[in-house]
Amino acid sequence: METLRRTYQEDQTRPLPIRFFCSGEPYSFFGLFTADNHLVCPPQGGTLFLLGTDRLGRDMLSRIIYGARISLTIGLVGVTLSFILGITIGGLAGYFGGWVDATVQRVTEVLRSIPELPLWLALSAALPLTWSPLLVYFGITLILALLDWPGLARAVRSKLFSLREEDFVTAAEMLGASPRRIIFRHLLPNFMSHLIASASLSIPTMILAETALSFLGLGLRPPITSWGVLLSEAQNIEAVALYPWLLLPMVPVVLVVLAFSFVGDGLRDAVDPYQH
Repeated sequence: METLRRTYQEDQTRPLPIRFFCSGEPYSFFGLFTADNHLVCPPQGGTLFLLGTDRLGRDMLSRIIYGARISLTIGLVGVTLSFILGITIGGLAGYFGGWVDATVQRVTEVLRSIPELPLWLALSAALPLTWSPLLVYFGITLILALLDWPGLARAVRSKLFSLREEDFVTAAEMLGASPRRIIFRHLLPNFMSHLIASASLSIPTMILAETALSFLGLGLRPPITSWGVLLSEAQNIEAVALYPWLLLPMVPVVLVVLAFSFVGDGLRDAVDPYQH
């Protein structure tokens, strides 16, 4: 421990070969039927951990796959809530204008003027420690959604300002259509593709925010497993030096963030009317 170097000696007297296409623990295949056939099995009388174990002996590969459900759903659910808030508030501001637009503009300016990370930390630290893991999950998701909607609301507002003077809007008003029908049935479909591209670019931000909060100990907490919770175990130099595989959860974070960013850029280019 003084030199932070791991010393071990291989035991070559008892080889433990990995088995392929073998029978093992029974499992349910997509809930359709029960089977016990496996592609890879540990040796007889041995164990197999492809990505090592954590400090409590739990398989890292299984925990990374299991944590993907939490990290990805926080991004998707958070963006969905932000999408609804941004479209509703931005739509009202862009269609009615006047004091409604002025109020929305001042609120969005205040929220966007506050640095995001300190605000995330403050709101996450305010969550009671007595809450169950499920309540903490929904609390973190709600916090991220409430702080992400201003950008989308401003985009919706600017688009509605340019569209509300079109002839089809005037015709809908003369036919007696309600403001809600005009906004959601006639105006929003004209730039929904742009909104979808913007939302896809917001998903990586949500995932990184959850990972950062959990890594700092202010987000999700065990027994919930997410990529941020897994990375929180690699906060000291001893863990990095002796157990470098504890940093492996950052690999899916990087890959997923890059994937959503590429998809968002592709969608934005595809819906850009000035691209040829």
